Amino acid sequence: MKKISLVSLLALITSSAQASEGFTWMTQLGEVTGLDHALHETPFHHYDHILTFLLILVCLVATGFYYRAITKNHEAAVVPDKGITYRNVVELYGSFIYAQVKAVLGEKEGPKYFPFVATVFICIFLSNAIGLIPGFLPPTESINTTLALGVFSFLYFNIKGMKEAGPINYLKHFAGPLWYMAILIFPIEIISTCIRPVSLALRLYGNMYGDHMVLGTFSHLAPLFVPIIFMLLGLLVSFIQAYVFIMLSMVYVSLATASHDHGDGHAHH
Repeated sequence: MKKISLVSLLALITSSAQASEGFTWMTQLGEVTGLDHALHETPFHHYDHILTFLLILVCLVATGFYYRAITKNHEAAVVPDKGITYRNVVELYGSFIYAQVKAVLGEKEGPKYFPFVATVFICIFLSNAIGLIPGFLPPTESINTTLALGVFSFLYFNIKGMKEAGPINYLKHFAGPLWYMAILIFPIEIISTCIRPVSLALRLYGNMYGDHMVLGTFSHLAPLFVPIIFMLLGLLVSFIQAYVFIMLSMVYVSLATASHDHGDGHAHH
């Protein structure tokens, strides 16, 4: 057992050193499969964030299918498991997200947006946290990934707003309550709304890039013990950044879907 533990420790240290020197499992995959030669004009490691994000999505889909498989029986779905099990962890996560959705979007409207919030949160959290595993770079360390997530949130709350209020009433919401101020307020509101995905992307990217830099720096200074502390802090940062992203997204959804009230107000006046 001591030999196995020693080998595991050495393997972890070696992996950490390789990661700090630019080694990643995705780059290694490209070298093994020969894709790095096929993409010789663009280095394969430039695709690390895409491939890692796809890996996370595949794992989440597999996890979802497995959960459906073990709960397809009605009795098994109703009777809870004992202790810490895979199913209990999944249901604990679902309960946590459901509580957040109800708190922000309300008891009535919240359940409609639960799938969106639950999916986005777990994707971002795992994309942040996977960077703590030697040999993996977090997809959210790339501005391309965070901007894509920001645009996805932007499209989602705007589409939901138009669906709830109708395209015309939704656009009227940007003009404000006073028609004679519309020429000034409308462009300001449009610009403010269009900045939201950029702010979401930059906030997530900046925090995750900074966290990875801090972890890498202290791993060089004290490779055995100090990184453990920063890994725990990195896990906390990963959670907080995913939480902030979905909370802001839910606020944007709430503002967009409530816009029909303003539209009705215009109609009554």
